[in-house]
Amino acid sequence: MIYLVRHGQTEFNRERRIQGHNDSPLTELGVRQAKAVGRLLRDLIRDPAVWRIVSSPLGRARSTAEIIAGILGGLPVELDDRLMEMSWGASDGRLRDEVAAEHPDTFGKTGWAFDAATGGESYEAVAARVGAWLASLPPEPDRRIIAVSHGISGRVLRGLYANLGRDEAGQQDVPQDAVFLLQHGGVGRIDCEPLDDL
Repeated sequence: MIYLVRHGQTEFNRERRIQGHNDSPLTELGVRQAKAVGRLLRDLIRDPAVWRIVSSPLGRARSTAEIIAGILGGLPVELDDRLMEMSWGASDGRLRDEVAAEHPDTFGKTGWAFDAATGGESYEAVAARVGAWLASLPPEPDRRIIAVSHGISGRVLRGLYANLGRDEAGQQDVPQDAVFLLQHGGVGRIDCEPLDDL
């Protein structure tokens, strides 16, 4: 099984900036979300010692993974570039509203677009690297992975795992206070305890 986590809220999330391969630190709420996810996983996992934590190397995901690892007793955090967020190329770091004003069709019906980002990654490129990561894992039931990723790459990962089409995968929720269980070809959502926004 895989427990898939999105990083906690960041400064860029709060500002509605496209992060892509850029980075920004977790907000205070983001730290609280990561701790809530860690507590939830501690309750779900009986023996953390037999689990691996694999994270995108981008700072926001790595910080979230390290918080979770601490709550689980100090598990080592492995980094894997294949879990990185999609790059928007020249739009990385820009406000979503600015990009939408210049290119009204950029975000499409799912709220995210792949091919429209100047110099950014295509859906196929993200799916290829995320799919390669999935294919590299041990088969179920020997798979015990906590994966810490991002909004878009996490959507693609869940879509590939559940055999969803591109549009359906793109319309999935991307909460920062929940865990997705990927098991037996299905995806289930487990919410954390409620947190008040700051």
